[in-house]
Amino acid sequence: MGKTILHVDMDAFFASVEQLDHPEYAGKPVVVGSPRDKRGVVAAASYEARKYGIHSAMPSREAARRCPKAIFLPPNMARYKEVSEQVFAIFDKFTPYKEPVSIDEAFLDVTGALRILGTGPDIARQIKTAVKIETGLTASVGVAINKFLAKIASDLEKPDGLTIVPSEPDRIKEFLAPLEIGRIWGVGKVMRKKLELAGYFTIGQLQQASSERLMKILGEHSANHLAAMAIGEDTRKLKMDREQKSFSREYTFAEDCSDSEELERVLCSLVEDVGSQLRVAGKYGNTVQLKLRWQDFETITRQRRFSSPCCDDSSLRELVMAIFLDQEIIKPVRLIGFGVSNVVSKKPPEQVDLFDTGSKSKHKRETISRTVDDIRKKFGSDSISSAGTMTTDD
Repeated sequence: MGKTILHVDMDAFFASVEQLDHPEYAGKPVVVGSPRDKRGVVAAASYEARKYGIHSAMPSREAARRCPKAIFLPPNMARYKEVSEQVFAIFDKFTPYKEPVSIDEAFLDVTGALRILGTGPDIARQIKTAVKIETGLTASVGVAINKFLAKIASDLEKPDGLTIVPSEPDRIKEFLAPLEIGRIWGVGKVMRKKLELAGYFTIGQLQQASSERLMKILGEHSANHLAAMAIGEDTRKLKMDREQKSFSREYTFAEDCSDSEELERVLCSLVEDVGSQLRVAGKYGNTVQLKLRWQDFETITRQRRFSSPCCDDSSLRELVMAIFLDQEIIKPVRLIGFGVSNVVSKKPPEQVDLFDTGSKSKHKRETISRTVDDIRKKFGSDSISSAGTMTTDD
């Protein structure tokens, strides 16, 4: 089963935050960086400013010459970091597997969320909507089977874009063929100049190039790298350098839901997804949380703690269902969410006497949940439920 990777890139992030905080700047060319009359460079430019050819790293004086009416603002990094944390908190609701690339972009592996949240494009749309609602900003997303393709895709339809790369090898080659060679990861100014002097301007032309000729131009290592990238091959894994402190999943209904049985069904699916992510990460949770958003967007959260941390689906489900049954459904539900927080990497040793079967029961539950994980990995995510039976024909 292939991976589903998203690359989420905020649109003109610094400048967009300034336009958000200062509505009077909306629709106007905004440049974040050094003042127009000082030595220094542009850090970011709004899309209105980019129409004048202004881009990051351009001298501010040149930017002012190109667009005398541009609004120049000093960077407000504290504010940008604050919004960035909001955005990354949204990512956490969809997957714990993320690789931050910078303050305003990240790779997300959403493979494990497909069973609950839909296809890669479905999840991308949900993330874009959540970012817009919770921050007021837009993001562009690329959906693909690897990081290289997802990164290329996110940049093709900016701003507020969504580009889906096909997964079949022949269609991937067709997708890449018309693009400039400069879009390939690792092709800088020097390598690009060498390739263009040799007559290679598009990725499609590289696809037709012989390995022998590419080796003469670039050397064996670079030639092999380029040949693989030209047909969309990329084996790089996500580099997750931030420890996951909580795990959560949410589901937004297509139509507001008042059916308790349907709410329970979705909640149990969210529990299984979060539980699986906990076990894969080798974590144990101390606190579970139920989140409900009513049709009028009012949101409530309720949480309870375990007596000792756990990661098995049965314990997670029992505690959150106790919370759910205590909560009256007073309005139709727009969104339901489940989360686990205060996670630890190791369970503290349990002290029980010879006649206490609690420890054995918890160990058995965890073993069952891990067995279910193994079955899903082998036969597919829909093959079995921790509360149900096998659905595969094997």
